[in-house]
Amino acid sequence: MPANDYNPDIANRDLKYYIFDWDDNILHMPTYIHLERRLADGSWVPHLVSTAVFSVVRKDTLNYRPPDGNMEKAFVEFRDIEGSESKFLKDANAAIDRVLSGNKRHPPSFNTFCKTLREGRIFAIVTTRGHSPNTLRKGVELFIDRILTPEDKKEMIRNLRGYTVCYDEPGLNERLSDAEILERYLSQNHYHAASNPDFIRKVAENANFDPQNSEHRKQFAILAFLEDIFKMVERLGTRKPISVGFSDDDPGNVAAVADFIRSTLRKRFPAVKFVVYDTSDPEIEKGHKLVVSGQLGLF
Repeated sequence: MPANDYNPDIANRDLKYYIFDWDDNILHMPTYIHLERRLADGSWVPHLVSTAVFSVVRKDTLNYRPPDGNMEKAFVEFRDIEGSESKFLKDANAAIDRVLSGNKRHPPSFNTFCKTLREGRIFAIVTTRGHSPNTLRKGVELFIDRILTPEDKKEMIRNLRGYTVCYDEPGLNERLSDAEILERYLSQNHYHAASNPDFIRKVAENANFDPQNSEHRKQFAILAFLEDIFKMVERLGTRKPISVGFSDDDPGNVAAVADFIRSTLRKRFPAVKFVVYDTSDPEIEKGHKLVVSGQLGLF
């Protein structure tokens, strides 16, 4: 695409940012959690569950438990295994196949994620998986490659070039190829797997968060994303309304994030409108919307 083919209306846009859980929110991944289920006679048998089912049974410790009491064994499919093909990418490909074939309805945030990419909005993937950030990024790249149409990709590049013209140094847009524009965009986003050992170590360095609590780890990831965003907004030197949307299919995570916004984030970022989407009901497009904090204000 020619460098002078960009969206000039970017200068008039509000600043919108998004935080997405991945499983059953963006894609229905065929990845299973390995549990044991207690039978009526008191014996235990192996039992595979999806992430959607796990969000319901995870606190039922009377009837469900990880193998040998080891949660790492339960989530073996949610980790990167050195020297093997990425299970995450294989499952993402399978999930995309089902969407494209029409055999599986897409999750509630699927269309919102497509729109986020087309518009070139900055986003974060925040999942309880244990992959590396690079693995999650490759999943996003796969999504762009297979889900976005040629017209979608053209719109995305036009918008990304518009942001470059509007907010970056003069002449940078002309010096960058489409591939470099996309690379730059993908590098600006956050990819947080809250059960990744390196990520857990980072959480442990902050006394305000419990590294053993998955909800706390997600809160830590959200705060890191917001702090990065506001450093960027300060560098831009612009005063525009700012909103941040968060979506997750696990009601426990939704409640924890909503409480975190009320107790901490809205005080730290008072000019931001925070919107949380509970996507636990797959029949509700975009999910159940909760406006957790305030009206749009100028940063």
